[in-house]
Amino acid sequence: MRKVILKMHVSLDGFVARPDGDLDWFRVAFDDELTAWEVEGLWQAGVHIMGRVTYHDMAAYWPSSTEPFAPPMNELPKVVISTTLKETDWEGSRVARGDLAEEISRLREKPGKDILAHGGASFAQSLSRLRLIDEYVLVVHPVAIGEGLPLFADEIELRLLNAKTFDSGVLALTYARATD
Repeated sequence: MRKVILKMHVSLDGFVARPDGDLDWFRVAFDDELTAWEVEGLWQAGVHIMGRVTYHDMAAYWPSSTEPFAPPMNELPKVVISTTLKETDWEGSRVARGDLAEEISRLREKPGKDILAHGGASFAQSLSRLRLIDEYVLVVHPVAIGEGLPLFADEIELRLLNAKTFDSGVLALTYARATD
């Protein structure tokens, strides 16, 4: 069965975005080393899942991008989990309108590489609250933003699986739920 892996960039104080959703704080530490690691991780996925808001942001950007992230973002299948989105226009994407846990269960049962979840705080919190995430890959940037949208809304105990330090001061921390 495929794992669901949530990869999120977070500030040192645990926020995934500023209160208005701005992400400018995490682009500062992106260097060639982090970019190469990110692109390699994207190619490890069999499918990308995301919520409606993230889908709209990504679909507006990646199809015309020439960044190194664009090939895996455009070429790998994408599933948008949304009860309100009617259709997608980003090639290789489709909408899953059912119950979140049921949709994830169906994706897990299909053969292939793991499922990589992208999204904002709300989507990540929904996945976490329902215990649908097998691994959390937290890309922690050496910046505290003071306030914003937190990654976690509920208490969760995690167990460290791996840690990678980048020259830029960024940490990539991979966790599993401690109770699993």
